[in-house]
Amino acid sequence: MSYNLGFIGGGNMSTSIFQGIINKGEFPTSKIWVSGPHLENLQHWKECGANITNKNGEVYSNCDIVFLGVKPQFLTKAIDDCSDSLPKNIVKQKVLVVSILAGISIEHLHKVLSILPGEKQVIRTLPNTPMSVGAGACLYTPDSTVSEQQCVELEKLLSGCGICERVPEHYMSSLGSLTGCGPAFMYIAIEALADGVVKQGAPRAQAIRLAAQMVMGSGKMVLESKKHPGLLKDEVCSPGGSTISGVATLEDGKFRATLINAIEAATHRTLEMGKK
Repeated sequence: MSYNLGFIGGGNMSTSIFQGIINKGEFPTSKIWVSGPHLENLQHWKECGANITNKNGEVYSNCDIVFLGVKPQFLTKAIDDCSDSLPKNIVKQKVLVVSILAGISIEHLHKVLSILPGEKQVIRTLPNTPMSVGAGACLYTPDSTVSEQQCVELEKLLSGCGICERVPEHYMSSLGSLTGCGPAFMYIAIEALADGVVKQGAPRAQAIRLAAQMVMGSGKMVLESKKHPGLLKDEVCSPGGSTISGVATLEDGKFRATLINAIEAATHRTLEMGKK
């Protein structure tokens, strides 16, 4: 790789992307920089070979592609710190900024980034934490100045993290709530399913392991069979059998409606964060 890669903010999501990239083994960690206010929280990056700093400007000045991984409410503060900690007389021609901030539009990102030197190109993304194990989903939308080659480069960079799909910006909040928030919903489902088995007397560790495998396998069936999930459900539900009895209980508990409402609530909150 002929470019340096930076992360402003080394929290959970940035770490998930970092892990997915280095697990593929094609990008040298010596060309990766990360900044955060507390160096002790970045030691796991350093142990993997990355360069760590508490100055955002050091990341910006050294890198060609910079991921913005701070909380949305701290965006302005992070960019102000970046400006204040830049090396004197820095000459910066062009930087590709990849935002992972939920709810923050490309237009707003350009306004905040305008205080930094050089031409800023922006790609807005919504990743998720399973990217750390190569099974994630990342949505992205570029601004009008980003080339097709740069989009290909981003997809190549993140190819070890899972799938990376380009979508129109107006879908980022809804689809992003599905891929970004959805893992938390599935973790609750896995825990609850395991609890149900434990209630029947089975060991918890085994119940959690098998529940997680079942959820992973079900997702793989949808992707590889290309059948509608409703049809796959029908194929498991024998007339008068155990599965249809369980499905009826889920319907009594408004399982579908609850998941629909969860996505709607997450989407509305994402839009609210963007307005603030």
